[in-house]
Amino acid sequence: MSGLIPQHFIDDLISRADVAEVVGRRVQLKKAGKEFKGCCPFHDEKTPSFSVVPDKGFYHCFGCGAHGTAISFLMEHDHMDFVDAVESLANTMGIEVPREEGQRPARSYDALFELISRVARYFEGQLKNHPVAIEYVKNRGIDGATAKRFSVGYAPDGWSNVLDKFGTSKEAIDRLLAVGLIIRKDNGQHYDRFRERIIFPIRDSRGRVIGFGGRVMMKNDQAKYMNSPETVLFHKGRELYGLYEARQALRNIERLVVVEGYMDVVGLARHGIDFATATLGTATTLDHLNRLFRVCEEVLFCFDGDRAGRDAAWKALENALPQIKEGRQIKFVFLPDGQDPDSYVQENGAVAFETAMDKATPLSDFLLEELAGQVDMNSVDGRARMAELARPLLSKIPAGVYKELLTERLANTVGISTEKLENIVKRDVSKDAQFAPRPRSRLKQSGQGTGNPSIVRRAITLVLHHPETVVSLNIEKLADVSKPGSDLLRDLIETVQSEPNMTTAGLLERFRSHEEGRHLAKLVTVELPGSEDFDAGAELADCLTQLALAARKERLDFIIEKQRLGNLSDLEKDELRALSQGSAFSG
Repeated sequence: MSGLIPQHFIDDLISRADVAEVVGRRVQLKKAGKEFKGCCPFHDEKTPSFSVVPDKGFYHCFGCGAHGTAISFLMEHDHMDFVDAVESLANTMGIEVPREEGQRPARSYDALFELISRVARYFEGQLKNHPVAIEYVKNRGIDGATAKRFSVGYAPDGWSNVLDKFGTSKEAIDRLLAVGLIIRKDNGQHYDRFRERIIFPIRDSRGRVIGFGGRVMMKNDQAKYMNSPETVLFHKGRELYGLYEARQALRNIERLVVVEGYMDVVGLARHGIDFATATLGTATTLDHLNRLFRVCEEVLFCFDGDRAGRDAAWKALENALPQIKEGRQIKFVFLPDGQDPDSYVQENGAVAFETAMDKATPLSDFLLEELAGQVDMNSVDGRARMAELARPLLSKIPAGVYKELLTERLANTVGISTEKLENIVKRDVSKDAQFAPRPRSRLKQSGQGTGNPSIVRRAITLVLHHPETVVSLNIEKLADVSKPGSDLLRDLIETVQSEPNMTTAGLLERFRSHEEGRHLAKLVTVELPGSEDFDAGAELADCLTQLALAARKERLDFIIEKQRLGNLSDLEKDELRALSQGSAFSG
């Protein structure tokens, strides 16, 4: 069915779903007070550390850090995309999923999908009509069957081929702009984005064309590759070229190899290697990794063996560290300098390429080799430096057997005990520390501190646990607060105030794809005081008051310092008098 799923339906579905029932169908759980306990399905463990909290609507593993709502559990455990997970959950509850058919956003998106699909067919037809493009594709080793499978096309030379054919009205031009197929000039005129390039349609998980990649056929002053821009349909930080085609070709995907270009994916497929995918001109992101690991447990990154290739591999490693869990494997394949996967497989064949993958370097080996290469391992200073370089990297890895083994191996390499190295790692103060206290710690009572990050953290935790207390809060108190995390606190409060029935699980789901989402999931595991006299609403209001007072004091100190330097404007003098009248800062 076409059309968007309304956000209010998703919120209501989350609030009504029994997360314990959803998880319990797939994981053996035991009742433990108000919660359920069991062994985590996302990593191997003998002692249960997986907790499901029905009244809050979320699950959390204190071992590997897995967390989320009923929807995210279906996505991670059953390898579903978001829409499939929503539909599956609704089906088990006997609820029909509505679609915004009668609203403009749904109609415009459907029209955009239909338009971009028509343009893809146009490009595919143009390839057949241009012998020069056909010759180039053949010379690159792409046969007709492979070209058809990937819908390879051609954008002819000329500034308005797509514009003239598909932009016959103002509304049509607006749609071409919306999907990035044309560019508006300063004078208000338009021209085609893709010209004289081999075209590779990019598909989403449902097989719909959402954007294009274009490659020049000869060396010139143009960029070799050009992608569609960010649009309502296409987000290059989330999409992977060739992943849809791989899932169509293989029933069971045991491993995926991530390469750098469209031609690499198509070239490998031509030789029977159907499990290749490519990022779209960006480094591998967290969203990319989430999608890859929903498909299989082994991901390989294939790069050139030169310095640029190893630098790209290192970026992939850094982004992959938070995704490392027991059972998952991340490896790196480095080809001879000057060769890419396409040229390598054409010169050496598919067997040689698969052999290179079988000999891939595990992430742990690559990490230690790269760090050791930056220091003098024959000196005490060099080994100490290696431990220091590894510290922020180890802190990104979720707790578990993998982290313990890597820490032990690094400790042996630098010549210190594992316990000492673990203590060094714990001293790392990452930005996560602003939001992420240890699980099950009790909140400090208000009145301690004056607006430091722990106050913000406490306020966010209270909002998550007791969203019902937010409805009557005066958010204006946060207007001048600029502490770390204050923007997130404002967003949470505004979300609940606009939708008073929002639940804890609803907030987690709403912010799941945000960078801050992982911080929120950790804060939901914080144990709040359980005494009868604990008033969450009053505690939260007090936090906001403290933050407002701290912001006011910071502003006052700033203006006083400017006054000392003789740089006050008339407006600042008035502001100083107004701030000084308050009694909150005496003593």
